[in-house]
Amino acid sequence: MNQLLEELRAGIWAVWNRRWLALAIAWGVCLLGWLAIALIPNKYESETRIFVQLDDVLAEQIGIGAASRARDIDRIRQTLISSVNLEKVVRGTRIGDSVTSPTDMEAAIEQLTRDVEVVSEGENIFEITASSGRGDLSDRENAELAQVIAQQMIDIFREENLGGARGDMQDSIEFLNQQLADREAELAAAEDRRLAFEAEHPELMGGAQAIAAQLAATRSELRSVEADLAAAQSALAGLDGQIASTPRVLVTPGSGGPQANLAQAQANLAALRARGLTDEHPDIVAAERTVANMREAAQGASAPVGTNNPAYTTLQTMRVERQSNVLSLQSRAAALRSEIASITASQAREPGAAAEATRISRDYEVLREQYDQLLQDREELRLRGQVETERSAVQFEVVDPPTTPRVPAAPNRPLLLFGVLIVGLGAGAGTAYALSKLGSTFATASQLERNLGLPVIGTISHTFTEAGRELRAKRLKYFAAGVGGLGIMFVVLMGVEFVQRGMMA
Repeated sequence: MNQLLEELRAGIWAVWNRRWLALAIAWGVCLLGWLAIALIPNKYESETRIFVQLDDVLAEQIGIGAASRARDIDRIRQTLISSVNLEKVVRGTRIGDSVTSPTDMEAAIEQLTRDVEVVSEGENIFEITASSGRGDLSDRENAELAQVIAQQMIDIFREENLGGARGDMQDSIEFLNQQLADREAELAAAEDRRLAFEAEHPELMGGAQAIAAQLAATRSELRSVEADLAAAQSALAGLDGQIASTPRVLVTPGSGGPQANLAQAQANLAALRARGLTDEHPDIVAAERTVANMREAAQGASAPVGTNNPAYTTLQTMRVERQSNVLSLQSRAAALRSEIASITASQAREPGAAAEATRISRDYEVLREQYDQLLQDREELRLRGQVETERSAVQFEVVDPPTTPRVPAAPNRPLLLFGVLIVGLGAGAGTAYALSKLGSTFATASQLERNLGLPVIGTISHTFTEAGRELRAKRLKYFAAGVGGLGIMFVVLMGVEFVQRGMMA
């Protein structure tokens, strides 16, 4: 600890011993630094905030969602400081007064790119910061220019979202109208080719795929008709068997005799045959013998008294209907077989025509789908444009309008002035201390004893005469005046800075 205090005393003595050099260096550094700070122009910033409303029920219904509008606004925010927009700002402010060539315009745009900043605060708040610190303008002019730049950026932001968007919408609709006109002409030409080919080859219209589909459908229908025909024929055969086993006349009680017996024998024979028995079956042979005997016995007898059988009449009516159904199905099956043969013959006879039909049908369908899609897109775009124009899906509100700044945003002159003063004093003291280390003198007896390794018997004090003390006191006054002048200069510069700020306010 004692050694540290001794080193501190030695350093203070070294600086004090070369105090005039330290004071001169401090003055030089401070003057140069303060002059450089004085040459830095003040930069004034004008800030404004914009609130953007994205919610609209009708816009959501037609597809203008908040997410879509947010993406559009974010895109505009990113392109807001593009060269084209900044060139509008240059020409709309006094910055353009000094622009006389393309090179000057590029330099002005590059400088304005650094002076304008657009920041998104949350989802619906945008902050625009415009600064101006031009050396050829006064502080008041720089402050007014910053406010004008901020206002210009608001106008461009509104124009890009309203006027620019509507102009783009109109251009898009005109482009779609032109495309629709072209597609309509192509579609009409394709339809004429299709009609001409259909008139020449009506059986091939639709192409190979359509013909194959038609052939498959016809074959499927033929199989269905054949299945229905088989079922109808089976039902007709069953009905014939039922008719054969049903007597035409019902014999009334008391009207027996050979005729009644013959009728009963015939009914029994029909029933046996309906069961599927062949003529060689013993029951069939016995029944036929009985019928023959009854017929011989009834030849000379009188006719029996009886009534028509209603069941037999009904069965006959049903048989007529089923025969008609069978004939209809047979005709339909024959027509389908003829159609299949015609389609197959057409495919085999004109394969090139079938390929041409396929190409014509494909081209026509493609053009029709494109036309329908373009028509739908145009109507949706037109409706969207009307909603944006009449209801304005995006609403702007300037939360904080740009005001003329009163206090410079940069540089922080009081802090810089104080920093230069500290650096100047430090530079003077550091230089004096460094020079003391280069010399061969020692500040204290302890340093001398440590460096030489010999004991120091004693030290001799410095004595002054009366004239020497007066000269020393005068020099101290001069030194104090030099240090005080440096402080007064710092205070004066600080006062000038605050006076200028007060004049701006």
